[in-house]
Amino acid sequence: QERLVESGGGLVQTGGSLRLSCVASGRTFSMYVTGWFRQTPGKEREFVAAITQNGINIFDTDSVKGRFTISRDNAKNTVYLQMNSLKPEDTAVYYCAATNSRVGLRTSSQYAYWGQGTQVTVSS
Repeated sequence: QERLVESGGGLVQTGGSLRLSCVASGRTFSMYVTGWFRQTPGKEREFVAAITQNGINIFDTDSVKGRFTISRDNAKNTVYLQMNSLKPEDTAVYYCAATNSRVGLRTSSQYAYWGQGTQVTVSS
C-alpha cells in the first residue's frame, strides 16, 4: 500500500485554527519530502509548505509564513499542517504529496504521490 490520506479540514471563521493531518503508508512516508499544496477551482495548485523525512528542513511560502507550521511525527506516519489566523483567502482543497526529488520542491510537478484532499473553508 502506498497512500497519503488527508484529514482535519472543515469550516472555521476568520482568525480560527485548523490542524490538518496527512497519514502515509508504504513508500510514501519514507520519501525525502512531504508537502502541502492547496487549490481553488479555476486556479493553479499553490505550494504551501514541505518538510523532509528527517524533519530538519522546512520549505514554506510567504503567503502563509508566520501563520502555518508544518511538522511530522514519524512514529505515527503523519505529517501535520497547523493553520492559525486563518483568512478567507486560505479557503481551498488542501492536498498532501510526497516526492524523492531534491529539487523544485515548491513545484507540484516534482511530486508523484498525492492524497485525495481535504476541504478548508474560512468564513468572514
